[in-house]
Amino acid sequence: MKVIATAGHVDHGKSTLVQALSGIDPDRLSEEKERGMTIDLGFAWLDLPDGEAVGIVDVPGHIDFIKNMLAGVGGIDAALFVVAADEGAMPQTQEHLAILDLLEIPRGVVALTKTDLVDDPEWLDLVQEEIRELLAPTSLRAAPIVPVSAQTGQGLPKLIAALAETLAQSPSRPDLGRPRLPIDRVFSVAGFGTVVTGTLVDGSLRLGDEIVIIPSERRSRIRGLQTHKSKLETAQPGSRVAVNLTGLHPDDIRRGDVLTIDGVLRGSMRVDVRLRALANAPVHLRHNMEITFHHAAAEAAGRLRLLEDDKLVPGAEAWAQIELHQPIALARGDRFIIRRPSPSATLGGGVVVDPAPRRRHRRRRPELFAQFQTLLKGDASDLLENAIDQQGPIISLQALQAVDLPREQSEAALAQLLAAGRAQRLDETDANSPLITPAGWRRISQKLVGLLGAFHAANPLRAGMPREEVKSRLQPNSGWTPRLFNAIVMRAQTKGLVLDTGAVLALPDFEVRFTPIQQRGIDALLAAYRAEPYTPPSVKQSLEIVDETVFNALIEQGILVRVAADVAFERTTYEAMVAAIRNYIREHGQITVADLRDLFGASRKYTLALLEYLDQIRITRREGDVRVLR
Repeated sequence: MKVIATAGHVDHGKSTLVQALSGIDPDRLSEEKERGMTIDLGFAWLDLPDGEAVGIVDVPGHIDFIKNMLAGVGGIDAALFVVAADEGAMPQTQEHLAILDLLEIPRGVVALTKTDLVDDPEWLDLVQEEIRELLAPTSLRAAPIVPVSAQTGQGLPKLIAALAETLAQSPSRPDLGRPRLPIDRVFSVAGFGTVVTGTLVDGSLRLGDEIVIIPSERRSRIRGLQTHKSKLETAQPGSRVAVNLTGLHPDDIRRGDVLTIDGVLRGSMRVDVRLRALANAPVHLRHNMEITFHHAAAEAAGRLRLLEDDKLVPGAEAWAQIELHQPIALARGDRFIIRRPSPSATLGGGVVVDPAPRRRHRRRRPELFAQFQTLLKGDASDLLENAIDQQGPIISLQALQAVDLPREQSEAALAQLLAAGRAQRLDETDANSPLITPAGWRRISQKLVGLLGAFHAANPLRAGMPREEVKSRLQPNSGWTPRLFNAIVMRAQTKGLVLDTGAVLALPDFEVRFTPIQQRGIDALLAAYRAEPYTPPSVKQSLEIVDETVFNALIEQGILVRVAADVAFERTTYEAMVAAIRNYIREHGQITVADLRDLFGASRKYTLALLEYLDQIRITRREGDVRVLR
């Protein structure tokens, strides 16, 4: 199924033409009917002579509703470009055409409407010549022009035939296994619940599929699918689809969200692009200027960062990074438009090169631009290698989905990268282990070693850096799972870069060394612990003999065991006491605080603290006033 969208100046007859072609009034809002003007998107469909159904998105032409127009022209196969014969090209005619050109809509048909209002054939010829000149520098330069009248029906059969011929040249939308439905309408149907609509791309949707809404990451399940009021089991890419969702309220979803399956997309707050300034842009595009970013049905405010120079003149192209104020779901190769917020005007558009760059790029870096060029025009192996390098470590499925290529081609490219050593598995013995490039591993391993070295320098008496702290500092705000982080640590340990003791990570050649003064304090403290093993100095008293850093180092090394805020035992004493408690319970079935006090001649402070600690580490369990073994 193919989808077309109208475009053109306000009051040039777009909605009237859609109704004449399809028999469906696309103006669904009461305000639209009262004002006689399309305000929001309208939808209809028609059957071509060969029986193929075509979806129609009717967009508003008024300047005040350009953002609604932009929400309707993403993901279409062709444009139905409407120009009124009695007026010719008008301001929004030109702006809509500029938007279609920036989005690189490759096909279209021009409907020269209201011909019944023009009696002079020379005028019609003049208007058509004007349109051809207007189309000449754009992606619609080859679009046929068909004079029509929605009122009399003149030319409508020819228009339908031209649409059929144009759409026949449009290739079928590929199924890349990563369905995306940019949502352009959200509403509720009595007895069914929440329904969303959009044009499906990049994959199929099926009844019962578990889905996720990006960027909110709300989850749901597909309860029903329809195309043009016909129920479906499976919706194919390229079709207009209505999806009935379970468990979500319409307020949970907004226009511009994307319905997809888990693991395919994430919201982007930063995007690398190839940007083209509109030839008749009202201003030069400047570094750090505020813009609005439009993609499919989504819109977000943002800031433009020009990476090559401080300004971009009308008609020129450049590499840029756009920082968004709210997340949008994007994929590499997506087209977009940028506009000036106030006074509103279209400034330019382009193509997404990297939908989720990890960092804010430094400007004027030729090596970065070479990388962008690879992303923009590279072959399959180049694209896949870059995706793994930028997003890795990454599982194979996510890496393959990151490139807009048929599955067989991307799998062949992956095999080529692995054979050439341009990509590697984190665990080279596991065929399902995450992928990483040699350069990516160098970056991670160097950062890991640097983190541990800095930690040892700042904390010379600590055995190592806690694992969770390493994970958070190695990759802040990352989606790394514990399993993935463990695979990174295991690889680093296998290569002799780190020592993993379970609780902490350290460099292999690091060891805690006490100064002579610190060691004399330790000797004195341990002597005091051994002199009264079951009633040793309190923690507060211990800190009068050694400082807190040394005391904590003794705990971390296991020389002392801290069982409460103010109670610690020497390791050998602690282990002997635990063994005695186990034996006592096995012999008597239970133990009380009083029993333990009699057993060791210790005060309640020590015996109660020890038993509560053993409860905590699940050696004993309290039952009333007694303890039993777990």
